[in-house]
Amino acid sequence: MTTQAEHDSAGAVRTRREGAVGYITLDRPDAMNAVTIELARGLDSALRELSPDVAAIVIEGAGGNFCAGGDVHEVQRLTADGPSALRSLFEHFHRACSGIARLSVPVIAAVRGYAVAGGFELMQACDIALVAEDARIADHHVKAAQVPGGGGSQRLPRLVGKQRALGHLLTGDRISGEQAVEWGLAYRCVSPADFDAEVRAFATHVASMDRATLGTIKQLVHQGSTMSLDDGLALETATVVEHITTGASNPTTGTSTTRHGSDHDS
Repeated sequence: MTTQAEHDSAGAVRTRREGAVGYITLDRPDAMNAVTIELARGLDSALRELSPDVAAIVIEGAGGNFCAGGDVHEVQRLTADGPSALRSLFEHFHRACSGIARLSVPVIAAVRGYAVAGGFELMQACDIALVAEDARIADHHVKAAQVPGGGGSQRLPRLVGKQRALGHLLTGDRISGEQAVEWGLAYRCVSPADFDAEVRAFATHVASMDRATLGTIKQLVHQGSTMSLDDGLALETATVVEHITTGASNPTTGTSTTRHGSDHDS
């Protein structure tokens, strides 16, 4: 495995590559990686820059936490500048989160420590989440008399159903790592001692698969989730026939063609 040097994507975000896996580190540890416009822009740029050259991306947080949501000082400053200034924070964060579904590679959230408010919303936007057993997960906007602004009111009901979503959003109760798996918010719950090694092993395993196939499966799931079952099944049939006949992955010879397309125009 070749590890490339880390580089600064936009001040608050660092990226690195380890073989076929790209890592994005939210790098504001003193603020528990709280979201600012700079961090949101950096996350969006890092996702777009890494995706053409890797087979999987991991988003993690520096300092033992994933992300504590919107930066209070940033929100106060932007609020003082007026609604359009404040709106820009949410628009940049939405762009980064929504862009994940359009990338051709799977994006994995590595969640340890706090993943609350916007951090929880970023976790929901990722394709797969691995969570530490002692992770502190919650959308607690309601406890501060605030409304979710990073997609939680829309993504959470689609992921866990209306009852669980409303029950959580209206109480702000903390969700354990085990509950996150039980609710379908995470794929696997991992002990803190093994967390880094498990994330690396999992991401490396995913990235060992044919890149074109990974992208095709991911897009089938994301596109199909917006369709009726009949339309989704029709899309699946058309896609698998095209996938086989174009030779993207040849089941008879065992060969595959890995395509490295650009996600910059997604």
